[in-house]
Amino acid sequence: MLFGKKRTGPVIKTQHLQLHWDTDDPFVFASHHTDDYPKGNAQQAPPLQEISGRNLGRDYKKVFGFRMYHGKVVPGFPMHAHWGYETVTIAEKGLIDHFDSLGNLGRFGFGDVQWVSAGSMYLHDEMYPLAYDDRPNPNDITQIMINLPLKDKGSPPEVRTMWAENIPVVKGKDEGGLEYSVKIIAGSFGGAEALPPNTVSWAAEKDHHVRILLIKMSPGSKVTLPAVSPSANRNLYFIGGRTVSFGDEEYEVSLRFKLKADEDVTITNGDSDGIYWLLEGEPIGEKMSSFGPVILDSDKSVRDAMVRIRKEEFDHWPWDLVDKFHPKGTGRFIGFSDGVEERPPE
Repeated sequence: MLFGKKRTGPVIKTQHLQLHWDTDDPFVFASHHTDDYPKGNAQQAPPLQEISGRNLGRDYKKVFGFRMYHGKVVPGFPMHAHWGYETVTIAEKGLIDHFDSLGNLGRFGFGDVQWVSAGSMYLHDEMYPLAYDDRPNPNDITQIMINLPLKDKGSPPEVRTMWAENIPVVKGKDEGGLEYSVKIIAGSFGGAEALPPNTVSWAAEKDHHVRILLIKMSPGSKVTLPAVSPSANRNLYFIGGRTVSFGDEEYEVSLRFKLKADEDVTITNGDSDGIYWLLEGEPIGEKMSSFGPVILDSDKSVRDAMVRIRKEEFDHWPWDLVDKFHPKGTGRFIGFSDGVEERPPE
């Protein structure tokens, strides 16, 4: 997709949003899934009459308000590979069941964040169980991919879950007394620091200026993004609301804004509640090659990795199903292959 024309002021360029979002280095891409799933049946799946006739296994067309993606019973993404980058998954609504090639498993959602650093071959499934049979199961899931520098390609995979109860949220009022909130996934805002990322992460070094913020604004409210570095990339994704203004320029919803990073930028929300994602950071700036789920140093490395995935993925998968999910009634948790288990605070 092409950017719109260049403008004056803090907005460098604009771009209309679709399911998958374009990004700038150090980010690879992002996606935003919203689906109005119905009440779940005994298998935590949609009613048969609502999934019949779909192209199950690759269903990206919303019918009855939801998609099955690659799932055939429970919606979601059965076993697939990641190699050479990080994946930050934020489930604002709904639940995600997770199993991986390391022997880890878990269920997270309703504001939790999963951070996966896959420097080397890593396989997992991500299924969206319809866990409630007495009410609908809507989801709102944002997934953000961050590249890894060449020195970290080949590092062992690392997985962690950040529970919603522990993630810092700055709630404030602007000069006019209008409210806003900023959920800090990476970096800092308003004097608050995010939870530490994985140890192998471009976001682990503060001078990389990586920030991932979820900004929610009341009608008419203002939030200022402080200047960082002139070499940083700053992108704002306007996903909910009606309009937003930067100075005298007003824009409608469903836009990506490439913003100047070396000056303060004030966001003025329109006349309805607004939702924004900020992705910001210093570029890695290294030449790399990519195809499918692999980002490595050269075309040959990527081809070799793809061959290895095709030959070995089932040998590395320790579970009985490639679309495995947890039993009905399972709470939020992460269990590691060494037997350690973590749950959200009481």
